[in-house]
Amino acid sequence: MTWPVIADIITSVCVLTGALLSLIAAVGLLRFPDLLTRMHAGTKPQVLGLLLILVGVGVQFGGPDHIGMLFAVAMFQLLTAPISAHMVGRAAYLYRHVHEEYLVIDELMPVMGDGAE
Repeated sequence: MTWPVIADIITSVCVLTGALLSLIAAVGLLRFPDLLTRMHAGTKPQVLGLLLILVGVGVQFGGPDHIGMLFAVAMFQLLTAPISAHMVGRAAYLYRHVHEEYLVIDELMPVMGDGAE
């Protein structure tokens, strides 16, 4: 086996797995019952799926200019997705858009208080 064949196999596995994870995230966004579980489905598998696709593209087009851009995209995604999900979750909790029966431990009650609105 030569390096181009191995690179094609690695790229195919990474891109297909990343696309499958992104599809799972989309199905989770449609099927989960409340905002917090949808937020979980929208961030975790989607970010991992994108990172796998970026790894596949990086293996296929391994130039230094491509790797730098792919790394910048990955870092931007890793920095913004958790922060935006955290802020959306906190706003949803503040405005009572969560199903409290799904919460096992309510860690925000002492911070936000009972009269959040």
